[in-house]
Amino acid sequence: MAFPITFGLRLNQQINPIDAQRDAWRIAEAAGFDHVWAFDHLNALGNDPTQPVLDGWTTLGAMAENTKRARIGLMVTGNLYRHPGLLAKIAVTVDHLTGGRLEFGLGAAWNEPEFTQYGIPFPSAADRIRMLNESITAIKLLWSEDRATYKGRFYQLTDAIANPKPIQKPHPPIWIGGSGPKRTLRVVARHADVWNGGGEGPDETKELLRILDEHCAKVGRDRKQIRLSKTMRIDDPDAALKQLEWSKALGYTDFLLFPARGADLRKGAEAAAKILPRLRAA
Repeated sequence: MAFPITFGLRLNQQINPIDAQRDAWRIAEAAGFDHVWAFDHLNALGNDPTQPVLDGWTTLGAMAENTKRARIGLMVTGNLYRHPGLLAKIAVTVDHLTGGRLEFGLGAAWNEPEFTQYGIPFPSAADRIRMLNESITAIKLLWSEDRATYKGRFYQLTDAIANPKPIQKPHPPIWIGGSGPKRTLRVVARHADVWNGGGEGPDETKELLRILDEHCAKVGRDRKQIRLSKTMRIDDPDAALKQLEWSKALGYTDFLLFPARGADLRKGAEAAAKILPRLRAA
């Protein structure tokens, strides 16, 4: 299955105030990015977690009204922050606010200090992946069934009503982030429309794709049905072009440009917009 090449801009909503967020998203859409992303954390990332950080899904709701064409999402939602029933409702609301432009990014969550500070349980890596699998299963049921019932180890639904349903059918594209070969890629094989992950270089990425092929075969799915996505730093445009070249050769089609985290958000968006024509030409 052939997919078009797309380019997205991966922003974050920490440190920079909301006016800078609005400006950066406007810059991204005006530059022609196909999709624009925020992130999902309770604390700022980097050396100073005390910096201000805005909620990811609330930001998406605002940016739904601040954009007209670009698809939007979180790279990626931390599954453990919200019950799947609540997350399904929030996401379908953004799908409606955007007229069907939501990309649904989801991961197992990893930043343990956030959980410790808020008193939120932080299970083992294996259980976090199991919870991710159950959560996606439950959300898909809520998005498709008149009344959803699910009996999992971690999540349960009993004749749950979830209306309205998503505009996008059967549901918004599901992006799963992470590269764990044993567990995460198994969930990718079962559920993902798009996998955001891979290795540091072509050899490591080839090996992960081989493992993903095996997981897909076990669940009876053709791996070529899954779009491949990679995040690229733009500090070095020449290095980004090289990464684009070998990633394309391995079948990657969706590329997220990532400005430096601590930089001024407007300048980061402008720098990404400047390099976008070079990447499209390649």
